[in-house]
Amino acid sequence: MHGDKRFVYVLKNAEATPHYYSGLTSDPRRRLDDHNAGRCPHTARHRPWQLHLVIEFPDEQRAIQFERYLKSGSGRAFGRRHFEE
Repeated sequence: MHGDKRFVYVLKNAEATPHYYSGLTSDPRRRLDDHNAGRCPHTARHRPWQLHLVIEFPDEQRAIQFERYLKSGSGRAFGRRHFEE
């Protein structure tokens, strides 16, 4: 993998009313392992997680912008329309 690529990922848990979490990483599998091991205080309570969506970006700046958008009000609405089942 080229060192400049970044991924925006969306996690989903298996609860009856699922929780979603979005983040940014250069290694989605390793980051999923971190979340499921409880090393992220924002997601530790709703484990286990699975990768629901991974989007690759050619550079970190674009990935940061998209992740910030997903965490905004309009980005959350976008996610509900396009990423939730």
